[in-house]
Amino acid sequence: MAERVAGVRLAPYTTLGLGGPARAFVEAGSAEELVELVAEADRTGEPVLVLGGGSNLVVSDEGFDGLVVRVASRGVAADGDLVTAAAGEDWDALVERAVAEGRSGIECLAGIPGQVGSTPIQNVGAYGQDVSQTITAVRVYDRPAGRVRDLTAAECAFAYRHSVFKREPGRYVVLAVTYALPRDGGLSGPVAYRELALRLGVELGERVPLAEARQAVLGLRAGKGMVLDPADPDTRSAGSFFTNPVLTGQEAAELELRAPGFPRWDMPGGAVKVPAAWLIENAGFPRGYRRGPARISTKHTLALTNPELAARTEDLLDLAREVRDGVREKFGVTLVNEPVLIGARL
Repeated sequence: MAERVAGVRLAPYTTLGLGGPARAFVEAGSAEELVELVAEADRTGEPVLVLGGGSNLVVSDEGFDGLVVRVASRGVAADGDLVTAAAGEDWDALVERAVAEGRSGIECLAGIPGQVGSTPIQNVGAYGQDVSQTITAVRVYDRPAGRVRDLTAAECAFAYRHSVFKREPGRYVVLAVTYALPRDGGLSGPVAYRELALRLGVELGERVPLAEARQAVLGLRAGKGMVLDPADPDTRSAGSFFTNPVLTGQEAAELELRAPGFPRWDMPGGAVKVPAAWLIENAGFPRGYRRGPARISTKHTLALTNPELAARTEDLLDLAREVRDGVREKFGVTLVNEPVLIGARL
C-alpha cells in the first residue's frame, strides 16, 4: 500500500493551479489498490476525493479535509474492436494510440487533458463526438454495495455532459473504461461539426484520414488555448468553464425576444442548445476580461484562467459569478459550471 502524506497542496495537481492542502494524500497504482484505499476510508468514515488529471476540477482554497486518492493505474488492452483502458491512463495518449492503430471513434477528442477515468463521468465531448458514442462498459467500484461492477452504456445514463456518475456523485469510482473503436479503413467518423469541416475543407458528413482529423482538432484546440502548454498562460484553465445551455422551446422563444436570431443548434424534443461563448461575449465579457488575478482566456471566452498562477480559487469563482450573473441579467439564461467544484460553490 502506498504511503499517505499529510498536507499536500492540491494546486499542482490541477490544470488551474488552484487548491489548498489535503489532510492526507496517497497514490493508487492499480485498480485493486484504488478499491482498497477507498473501501478502507469508507469503513472508517473518512471523506475521500478521487483525483484524476485535475483538468476538470476547482478545489477550494481550504483544500480537502479528508483523503485524496490520486489515480495512477495503467494498462491498455485490445480485444478486436474493443479497447479497455485503466482509469489512470492519459486520455490524449489513448486517442493518439487509437489513431495510430487505425481505430475510429475518438479522433475528434484529441488534445483534451485528463485521464481515461474522467471521460464517462462528464461524457466528454468535442467537435461532434462524445465518449458515449463509443463506450460499451465502465468497470466501477460501487461504494455503497462494496463491490466491483461492470456498468453497461445504458446503465451509465449518458446525456449532454452528464451521466449516472454526475447524477449520483460519490457512489462510483471508475476503474477502467471499454470503448468500441473499430478499424474502418483508417478513416474518421463522419465529420459532424461545422468548424472542423471548414478546417478540413470538407462537407459535413464526409470522412477523412484519422490522422488528419486528429491534427485538425489539435490545431483548433490550440488556437483556443485548450491544449495544455506550459508556455501558454491561457491553458491554465479547466477547459470550458460553462456548459452550453439547453433550452426548452418556451425558453428559446423568450431568448428570441431578447436576442433575435441568436445562434442555436436544434436538439431532440424541440429543445435548443445555445453557445455559452456567444452569450458571454454578448453580455459584455470579451476575451481577456480580467477580475483581479483571474481572467477570461484571451483566446476563448468559455475558459476562465489563472494566467500568472497568482489567483486564489475565490478569485476565479468571483469572476465566474460575475459572468454568470451578467449573462442571466441580459439574456435570462443561467450558465452552469462544467468543472466539478470541491469545497466551493457558485
